[in-house]
Amino acid sequence: MGLVGTAAVRDSGSVLPQGFWAAVRVWLEKPQVANRRLCGAVIEAEGTVPLGEGGEASPSVSGSGQEERAAPGGAAELGRLWSEVGSQLPAGHGRLPPPLRPWGGPGRCSELRAVLRTLLPRGRPLGPPGLQAKEMVVQDVSSGTMTFLPLEEDSEGKYQIKKCNIYQIQLTHVKDEEWSVSIVAPFPEDWFSDGIAYPKLAWLGNELLSKLAKWSVEQKPKEFKSTLSLISVAKYREVYQDLKEKYKEMVKVWPEVTDPEKFVYEDVAIATYLLVLWEEERRKKGLPKKQSFVDLGCGNGLLVHILNNEGHSGRGIDVRRRKIWDMYGPETHLEESTIMPGDTHLFPDTDWLIGNHSDELTPWIPVIAARSSYLCCYFVLPCCFFDFHGKYSRRQSKKTQYREYLDFVAQVGFVCGFHVEEDCLRIPSTKRVCLIGRNRSYPPTESALLDQQITQYVDNRQTCAGLTCATRVGFNQKDHSDGVFNQKDHSDSVCKEEAGSKLPENETEAAATVWMPGFQPRAKVEQVRNCASLPRDFVDDVVLKVANLLLNTTPQKSSSNMHGGNMTTWNQGESLSLKEVAEHLNKETLKRLKSEYGGLQTLLKNNHQVFEVLNGRVHLRDWRKEKPWRKGKPEVKRRLSAEAFKTRLCWFFLHHPDGCSLPSESCPYAHGTEELRQSQIIKKKKQI
Repeated sequence: MGLVGTAAVRDSGSVLPQGFWAAVRVWLEKPQVANRRLCGAVIEAEGTVPLGEGGEASPSVSGSGQEERAAPGGAAELGRLWSEVGSQLPAGHGRLPPPLRPWGGPGRCSELRAVLRTLLPRGRPLGPPGLQAKEMVVQDVSSGTMTFLPLEEDSEGKYQIKKCNIYQIQLTHVKDEEWSVSIVAPFPEDWFSDGIAYPKLAWLGNELLSKLAKWSVEQKPKEFKSTLSLISVAKYREVYQDLKEKYKEMVKVWPEVTDPEKFVYEDVAIATYLLVLWEEERRKKGLPKKQSFVDLGCGNGLLVHILNNEGHSGRGIDVRRRKIWDMYGPETHLEESTIMPGDTHLFPDTDWLIGNHSDELTPWIPVIAARSSYLCCYFVLPCCFFDFHGKYSRRQSKKTQYREYLDFVAQVGFVCGFHVEEDCLRIPSTKRVCLIGRNRSYPPTESALLDQQITQYVDNRQTCAGLTCATRVGFNQKDHSDGVFNQKDHSDSVCKEEAGSKLPENETEAAATVWMPGFQPRAKVEQVRNCASLPRDFVDDVVLKVANLLLNTTPQKSSSNMHGGNMTTWNQGESLSLKEVAEHLNKETLKRLKSEYGGLQTLLKNNHQVFEVLNGRVHLRDWRKEKPWRKGKPEVKRRLSAEAFKTRLCWFFLHHPDGCSLPSESCPYAHGTEELRQSQIIKKKKQI
């Protein structure tokens, strides 16, 4: 009775019990990893508390010299709450009710570890604004338990234990390598669940328990830092909810071809992070006004628009103007210009440089910040992998390419004299690690020496890649990266054998303004190479050839279906590998497709109406097997699907020997020109 769940654990790597405490610590500090309805938790106070001789809570806080963590006034509140906890426990006299293990194991330790935490829901709280879910969490190493005591604030401002929701996580050593992790609750029949801070007991016994058991014996080292480690999670949640509400309408009027939900909410999250980071910087440094910024490679400009609207002076620069720029208004400062790293692109009066997926400018941003002014800081969110002169080339096979590239960009920051900090953002992207340079590692008097070090480092990466003699014809050779950088000895590690390398004399004058003459910025006109620019008749011809190939390959597959009470048979054709399909196309066609990114596979996937490409095999798409629109599908995607309904002719109706597998009223495509509708998407773009 009271057992919520138990999981057997085998400790073959001798990581227990330490692994158990690390796993429970994740649930304590980062509950959102398991409970997606939470944004995080704030640790209000943490410290050691005394335990009475009989295993009961003692009425005062220990004065031991152990490390304590607390917000202002947090230690005092922890002590006050601990004094009140003992008398409120259901078993009385500060004892825990069964089946919870009593505090103080075989050795009857005299101290426990207590944590006061506040749980933060992901959305806006449903209750009153001041009502927060607080918990007193008590760790007892000797008994192998972590006890969670939920607290409720009464009308007098005092906290009472929410006794119905007390639970305990237990570690038990069975024998040898066999252990078990359990969750118990003394009053399961009275458990209250709000679905957010207090999930159902079944969720604790299944979802949470399985994660704790897995984490307890997991020895995989962490490759990245935890999310939002450099800022206040509580403040982030508050600002994010405000900005999300303020800019959610952007999703409905997004004129670009990119996914509006991803880009709008990603930029809202990045803006939130910067606003919180900058607010904390102003408070620590006593800055009188909001920071200025320049966003290099600003793209759609939404991040600039949000930061400008929130009171930060700044501008965005990009090589290509976007359609959405016209929607922002004159208060949003955006410039269409090519940025060439050099003396003409410095920003001495700017507080922060931003590189949000800035591609070829990413490694240059720490350099530009260092040379702009001693007070200039930077924030970069690396995505595509670029070196100073072109595509980045891997050297560390033991790391992922992403981790290696992050280390390289951090290395650049160290060379430029920054204390580089790393954090992980909460954005809908696989590339969400940012690097921040906001403090210098050298005094202002050494700026000239540092500038020489930067020049030497950039030149040596150019030399190591075999590019010094290629500046007249552009940089097309691959970079040979010099590996991971160690901040401690960076002044001695920069390609010593190439320390004397210089640019040719006839290029010295150009280098005075452009730091790398062969640097190639993005083209002003974006080259489309996804098969979308191929002539329509060429694409139609390839589609028809491949479809006939699938239909005429033996043995053919047929399937039956009922339409209006009549049994109909529809030829599904065979499936072929991409290699087999390519063998049946002439060399000229393949050569033309090869000039496009993705080639044949991209063309087939672009013709989603006709083909399905799964695991390298090509099939004719059977629309009878397609899932109907789900109610849970994002509203904007449902609307786009509805707007495109019957705006294109059905390929199967026109070309398949059995016609379309669906009746006209069920097919999203038009069965004949009389069913065609004008695209609402085209109408909207014309209006914009």
